[in-house]
Amino acid sequence: QLQFVESGGGLVQPGGSLTLSCAASGFSLDAYSMGWFRQAPGKEREGVSCISVGSRSTKYADSVKGRFTISRDNAKNAVFLQMNSLKPEDTGDYFCATVPYNSFEGCMLTPTGGPRGQGTQVTVSS
Repeated sequence: QLQFVESGGGLVQPGGSLTLSCAASGFSLDAYSMGWFRQAPGKEREGVSCISVGSRSTKYADSVKGRFTISRDNAKNAVFLQMNSLKPEDTGDYFCATVPYNSFEGCMLTPTGGPRGQGTQVTVSS
């Protein structure tokens, strides 16, 4: 069974940091570009960041550039999102998913429609 499990969310004060993890089971991540997405109540889903198979291509939403860093460890079958300088507007349910890739645009901030996990909640509040 193909499955993602996200973890690492929580309640943090503005300016704080969190590291999210996405672990895959049932298949190997090393053949897929991966992305992180978030959704806040009443808002549309937003593509946060993506990374290609070999980590040579990464992409970030303008809202998180300079604050978030995506990485992957194919040996551990996992993808990570380091989030620094968190803001209240970063609050949301974060999940990972496979994303498309092409040699011209690199990875893309849109899910392929494959499996996704249950997500992990991030709340930034004082």
